[in-house]
Amino acid sequence: MIQTKNMRRVPGQAAKKHSNPMQRVKVRRRIRAVIQLIFFLLAPAVYTTCFSGIKAIATAIGAGEPFAYDSFFTTLVVICLYTIVFGRFFCGYACAFGSLGDAVYALSQLVQRKIKKKLPQIPEKAVRVMQKFKYGILIAIVVLCAAGVYASLPGWSPWDVFSMLTARKGVTAAYTIGAVLLALIVIGMAVKERFFCQFLCPMGAIFALLPVVGSYRRNRPNCLPRCSACAKNCPVCVETDEGSLRMGECISCGKCSDICPKRNIQYGNKIEDGNAPFPVILKALLLFAICLFLGVVRTF
Repeated sequence: MIQTKNMRRVPGQAAKKHSNPMQRVKVRRRIRAVIQLIFFLLAPAVYTTCFSGIKAIATAIGAGEPFAYDSFFTTLVVICLYTIVFGRFFCGYACAFGSLGDAVYALSQLVQRKIKKKLPQIPEKAVRVMQKFKYGILIAIVVLCAAGVYASLPGWSPWDVFSMLTARKGVTAAYTIGAVLLALIVIGMAVKERFFCQFLCPMGAIFALLPVVGSYRRNRPNCLPRCSACAKNCPVCVETDEGSLRMGECISCGKCSDICPKRNIQYGNKIEDGNAPFPVILKALLLFAICLFLGVVRTF
């Protein structure tokens, strides 16, 4: 009897089709984009609220006064605790500044491909040095707040300008310097992926120093020789599971898991696929519920 190809199905054929690597990556990218868009539209103030908590604490310490347990302080503590448990998921999926950076960089890459010209790349050694700048910025802001000087510099903060724009408020002439600084940051975002997060973000400096319970790991003996695909695809130039302070730079975006040719990236030694959609969606839902509880979700 002659068998037609539609009559006989090869075992595992459907599974192989379903697990197509490119299709899997496309699904993950869409999930991440949707999560970023939701948080950008509904909870853009989480970052600036956390940052205001840092400034308030430093100001109170400098003035020798007890700091207030207000919404700024509560949001800062809760997001830091979330980061300790789940890594920098907030940075990779929910931070409005980070999402803006991803959108600007993606648009820049699209334009570069269209015009067939590439912008100069920052060497990896320079990136590793520049990643330390954010710690200096954090220290400078804390010192200025503690000295009572920061409050006397209105209009300088690009974070304040960004907060006004996401709140759909007009930016006055008093914030000209802040607007110029924000414009320069956006230009940097077009040149280097996660430019602000890597080099300038004071909250990123805080998050990078926090101990993390769950992180991305890989089974090194199972890696292909001289592969380093995870490091080459990482937006913050981290080689997965470096086992050093540099792993604090990881923003939990999952790109290392997407690019791994052997699907060798795990999360917390429990989730075999470090960027599996279901855990990502669960973490996003939990974070959104936390934001609702904290009152930082926008109501229209």
